[in-house]
Amino acid sequence: MEKINNLKKLLKSSNEAILIHSPENRRYFTSFPSSDGYLVVTKSDAVFFTDSRYIEAAQKNCTCKAQLLTRLSVEVKSFLTDNKIEKVYAETERLSVSLLSQLRKILLPVKITPSQRLENTINQLRSVKASDEIESIKKAQAIAEEAFNHIVTFIKPGVTEKQIALELDFYMLSHGAEALSFETIAVTGAKTSMPHGVPDDVIVKEGDFVTMDFGAVYKGYHSDMTRTVAVGKASDEQKKIYDVVLSAQKNALSVLEKGLPCSEADKAARSIIEEAGYGEYFGHGTGHGVGVEIHEGPNLSPRSTQKLQAGNVVTVEPGIYIPEKFGVRIEDMALITEKGYENLTSSPKELIIL
Repeated sequence: MEKINNLKKLLKSSNEAILIHSPENRRYFTSFPSSDGYLVVTKSDAVFFTDSRYIEAAQKNCTCKAQLLTRLSVEVKSFLTDNKIEKVYAETERLSVSLLSQLRKILLPVKITPSQRLENTINQLRSVKASDEIESIKKAQAIAEEAFNHIVTFIKPGVTEKQIALELDFYMLSHGAEALSFETIAVTGAKTSMPHGVPDDVIVKEGDFVTMDFGAVYKGYHSDMTRTVAVGKASDEQKKIYDVVLSAQKNALSVLEKGLPCSEADKAARSIIEEAGYGEYFGHGTGHGVGVEIHEGPNLSPRSTQKLQAGNVVTVEPGIYIPEKFGVRIEDMALITEKGYENLTSSPKELIIL
């Protein structure tokens, strides 16, 4: 209930309430996964309304009371009326115009107000992980690393990108992952220059790089890692660029600490790549927060105005991508602590030649 109690602090009076509708935020505050439902929070109460598919499980596992939802105009409206609620604050970033219009019509005379203050508070709460959240992320990462240990024994000339991606997916899902963090990226050869290339029937050849970006979900929390390996051999140019990316990644990790501007973490990686003459080939940010979503705050980017806080879990993933030739990305996850950081990724980063 601690997470929900943090929401209650936003309410100024007993005639105000908060409505959470997005799946990610519902799960964060209730610890219960579902594809449908509404969490309604007042100063003195919190109820998760969900349909018949989930109600039995929700009543057993939800961190607050759970009530059967048949129609918004019945149970939710009655709850608001019974509690004399006049104003309801709603999410902004995940609230569509259509849903807002529907809520305002159905829940009259209650006033539905999208609140950026609410959204900012939720994002801030989610960015600082509690101990149980950190343990779930660590478990998710451990599953992903087991998959990496397996996949390096699977990759060889003749296998396809799709086969590598499917092998990673199957391994994670059959070794404790409840889901995949995102659609696994596994690309080889010239396609490694595409940061988010889509696995296809391209065959791995000797001398190719293979870049894999993947993650597992455990108890609702994601992991995220990227490794680039060489098959059979690596050219001097491949080794040089790999070493530049590795140096940039290590340098960014080395500066991580509570209070550091996120833009400085990005600069620590970007400056190494720029000094090596490859700045134009690094187009994305250095990292992002990870939690109940694969991308959440804070962002390690040149434009970020945020500062790192103890409890943040962020990726550090610089890359160099040379069109039509090859690319390299190396990604770890780091937990910001009171004294610095803890690297949550233990898989080797030195160039592996299979």
